[in-house]
Order: sequence, then C-alpha cells, then structure tokens
Amino acid sequence: MSQLLPHRFLFRYSLPAKYAAKLPLRGKSLLKLSAAHALPDFSDLDSAAKFGDIRLAWNEQGIGITVKVSGKTRPTVCRAAIPTETDGLQVWIDTRNTQNIHRASRFCHHFAFLPAGDGPKRDQPSASQLAIARAREDAPQTYINDIQVRSVIADDGYQLETWVPAAALHGFDPESTRQLGFYYLLQDSELGQQYPSVGPDFPIAHDPSLWMTVELAR
Repeated sequence: MSQLLPHRFLFRYSLPAKYAAKLPLRGKSLLKLSAAHALPDFSDLDSAAKFGDIRLAWNEQGIGITVKVSGKTRPTVCRAAIPTETDGLQVWIDTRNTQNIHRASRFCHHFAFLPAGDGPKRDQPSASQLAIARAREDAPQTYINDIQVRSVIADDGYQLETWVPAAALHGFDPESTRQLGFYYLLQDSELGQQYPSVGPDFPIAHDPSLWMTVELAR
C-alpha cells in the first residue's frame, strides 16, 4: 500500500535555538556556530537524503542561521533574480508562532539566502525578503542591506552564514515571546530538496500551521 502522508507529518516539532550573546561577529565569518547549534534532522523517518547541516542561534539583536552543503559534484547554480527557483536556503519565520492559522499574518516573514548569484559576476551571496502568497497582512519590508550574509563555495558544496537583525523581524520580542514559528527549504539543482517535515507538496510557503516551533533557549 502506497504511503499517503510523510511520516514526519505525523509529529509536531519544537526545537531549541541556543543563545549566543556576541553575534554577529566581525570579519569574514559572521557566526562560527558549533555543532551544539545544529537543528535535529528527521529525514531518516522518510528515508530522505540529507545534504545540508542547518544551525541556528539568537540573541536580543537578531537571529543567525548557517547552512553547510556537501556532496556536490557539479557547480552551485544561483540566480538572485529568481531566489525561489535556484540553489539556496529559504526560511519562514513567524515571530508570534501562531500555529492555528492557515494564512500568514504581518508577523510572518519569508527570506531567501543564496551563496552566490549576485553582483556583476554573479559570485556574491544575496538575501531577499519575499511576499507570502494569500497572506492576510504582509510583514513590513526590511531594508535588505541590514541583513548580513557571507558564503564560501567549495568544489563539493558551500557554507552560507546569515544574520537577520531584530529590525527585520516585525514583532521579534524575546522578552515576551520565546517561541517562533520556523521553517526552511534547502534547494539544490543536483542534490534535490531538504526540509524538516513536509515539503512543497504541502502549502508550506503560505500556511504557518505547517511550520515547526523554535524555542529561544538560554
């Protein structure tokens, strides 16, 4: 009998994001997150491939995310003009963690981070804030240059670091709300897609009830 629902769909996830007071760093590296900041991976529940290591940290000034992709044999393909259809990481963040709504509120944000594809030679990393389809209200648009992004591209993959400041996250208030709605979609033209529970066959791009919970842990 064919599987109707992914096994990961049967669970609700609440994952910790560890505190890191000194972020973002100055210099070539923004974050330098250790393995203690890695998000748990549940791809084995559906026998899905894992090719990216996702790490998360926070402090009162914002949220840091890193991804390391490995196992590639072909070049990374990135185009900043079409960030949802290229190699890179998409992230959804709901600063109110409203898990009982199916249409995004003004507290819901969609970002795309690419390791390359920007600049005159298309070799610079990029960050974009994207509108969420069918949203009841749009999140305020941030000044995109406030989001910092760094990348290193290797023969077998890349490492990407991004710092999203609190000013880019409408409603971000760790003193009163220690839970965020969070979801990611890691895309690669060679290796496929990686996501924490269900993928684009479900309306993850605009339905916050499908996102997991991140606990801003001390």
